[in-house]
Amino acid sequence: MRKVKLHNEMIPSIALGTWSWGTGQGGGDAIFGNYLTAEDVKPVFDSAMKAGLHLWDTATVYGMGASESILGELTKGRDDVLLSTKFNPRVGGPVEDSLNSSLNRLGVDHIYIYWIHNPLDVKRWTPELIPLMKSGKVKYAGVSNHNLEEIKLAQSILAEEGLKISAVQNHYSLLYRSSEEAGIIDYCNENNIVFFSYMVLEQGALTDKYNTKNPLPSGTRRGEAFHEDVLAKLEGLIHVMKEIGSKRNATSAQVAIAWAITKGTLPIIGVTRTSQIADAVKAAEITLTAQEIHDLEAAAKETGIVIKGEWEKAMHESL
Repeated sequence: MRKVKLHNEMIPSIALGTWSWGTGQGGGDAIFGNYLTAEDVKPVFDSAMKAGLHLWDTATVYGMGASESILGELTKGRDDVLLSTKFNPRVGGPVEDSLNSSLNRLGVDHIYIYWIHNPLDVKRWTPELIPLMKSGKVKYAGVSNHNLEEIKLAQSILAEEGLKISAVQNHYSLLYRSSEEAGIIDYCNENNIVFFSYMVLEQGALTDKYNTKNPLPSGTRRGEAFHEDVLAKLEGLIHVMKEIGSKRNATSAQVAIAWAITKGTLPIIGVTRTSQIADAVKAAEITLTAQEIHDLEAAAKETGIVIKGEWEKAMHESL
């Protein structure tokens, strides 16, 4: 598995997401139409660990603790897993209380990367990371869904105590390049910050698994966002992805993931099946050419499709 550098440590070039695991408010059933238990995803976890994919991303609000609990059940007794989870300001604090609840569900005494999940009141919540980082409960701090101004503000707050932001996690895909356009990825590269890209596959819409004849699950967030009219407009992009993939014996999903890696980001891939682990392993081996990147981005732009979650803002806007 290809590695990338986080400070002086080498971590996998792909993180695995668990938003789809478990049920409950904001969980896998409501967002994805899935009803996954620890037993369901254990083969996926085992396959990933065997492949060297041991960086796992979750959040308190994924099923309001359900995802964390499942991940904690699977990682119990292991010391070879890197865990990433998040505090959500919309739920409220104190941050330490939220972290302690996450640690309890995950069955660990510290978190590898702990994120502020959205930029609601950066000045209020960012300082609460400081004692957690100094105590060792949080190894690295990250911010998610923050624009450049908010990232710099969080960075300055931590810098006063000799600390720093190590990672940024934003929505980034062929269909949504707001963080690139706003200069966030450049800022991360210049400041030794790893940029984690989520929704690289747009919750399945860029996998070539779904189309107008086989739409995404109805009654779900992704089904509403990628309805049949949107899927029809994506056909040209999917065609280009398939053409590039055919030359490399790769799937459309693998091409989309490889695009995110080639662009210098660390994609978070939601996994519910062992085949998706194979996709991730294959994608990490692909380096797309400048022409292939150009062709993919031109085809994506031609779709005219921009899908933004209700929790998101364009990266040029304040919350």
